[in-house]
Amino acid sequence: MNHRDVRLLPAPLISGFSDLVSPVAEWLIRRRIRPNTITSTSAIIVIGAGAAFGLDMPRLGALWLLLSGLLDVLDGQVARRGGMVSTFGAFFDSTLDRVGEAVLFAGLAIYFQTAEGQAVPVLGVGLALAALAGSFLVSYTRARAEGLDLDCKVGLAQRPERILGLGAPTLFFGAGPHGLLLIVIIALLAVVSWITVVQRIAHVYRATNGGSALPPASGGPVAGAPSAAPRGSDVKGR
Repeated sequence: MNHRDVRLLPAPLISGFSDLVSPVAEWLIRRRIRPNTITSTSAIIVIGAGAAFGLDMPRLGALWLLLSGLLDVLDGQVARRGGMVSTFGAFFDSTLDRVGEAVLFAGLAIYFQTAEGQAVPVLGVGLALAALAGSFLVSYTRARAEGLDLDCKVGLAQRPERILGLGAPTLFFGAGPHGLLLIVIIALLAVVSWITVVQRIAHVYRATNGGSALPPASGGPVAGAPSAAPRGSDVKGR
């Protein structure tokens, strides 16, 4: 493993958790539960998490966020183990993940703005927006790289780290006095997300030989340029 492969969650922990939930995935496959059904359920739950945060129920929001993360793991396992991987499924999963993240961070911003006793509500809103932008860009940089036929699974904080990093401490400790603990959590989440974006940009820069220009193809766009829409792909771990 080189320095570009370092993640906040070590690979053995991720692999161990995947093995732990494998029996659940097998049970779902036997019940003929489709991956897109699990994806849709996960999206509904994370939207509920955003609503819970916005209604000043951070522990409930954290619980639902972690549950949505579990389903996010299961839909990928069910798709692969059940032979149900599809281009549309990958697209659908990625799209609903972005919808869920938008609602989640909107709920956090509303929490900081409306919950009583907030120490620095404006800072909380700003950090929620910064974390949202970073989270979206983490996913976009990988999807764009894969549209260029480049592998881009590198980065300090991918989707599991972001879900666990926000959900676990908030579930156990709540938002903290005057919302300060939640502000610290989101600030750290924003920082590691943006670090991951920079790591992926640097990775693609190296993979493309420092941005060397490609010769134009006659009568067409630059040779090797991607189509307007990237390929469908399984982007778990974004």
